[in-house]
Amino acid sequence: MSGDESEIALSKQDLREVTAFAAACADVVLEVFETDQPDDSRPRDALGAAWAFARGGERGKSLRDTAWAALKAAGCADTEAAREAARAAMAAAGAAYLHPLAKATQVKHILGAAAHAARAAELAAGDEPGTEPGTGAEHVRQAVRRATPGVVEVLKRFPAAPERGGRVGELMRMLDADLRSVTLTD
Repeated sequence: MSGDESEIALSKQDLREVTAFAAACADVVLEVFETDQPDDSRPRDALGAAWAFARGGERGKSLRDTAWAALKAAGCADTEAAREAARAAMAAAGAAYLHPLAKATQVKHILGAAAHAARAAELAAGDEPGTEPGTGAEHVRQAVRRATPGVVEVLKRFPAAPERGGRVGELMRMLDADLRSVTLTD
């Protein structure tokens, strides 16, 4: 793959599997947002829409709208951990919109929810990046265990995650490297 904008084959089942993975990763930190903003259901609604698509629903306006609403909810949160948890929910709903373009930025649709969730957990625990035992790194390890062979196979069709994005980008690149090292067996 040359990294140009050539098309990558993606089926609706591929999108559903990626979205289920993203939603599962974001689910584990939803409480971080809800503790901060107990009356704001926007991230939960985004996760509900992501799960509905992953389980056979249509990819439409509701999914898009709830993703945008979760992103707006992030701006209303009082803590950075809660903002990252809301971004994880937004990324989970946005995973359904993975584009079939051979661009590194598309990896964010696959791994963004997991990376934001790992950062939310890290912040909620009060960890600094690189702190041992490393809450963020542990969440990356959990995401690797959560990934199905289908998610790994879809990820491997794309170039490696982009080289920017602060700590969330660093966590995404860790997850990307770990998943690419997984050997798929029949």
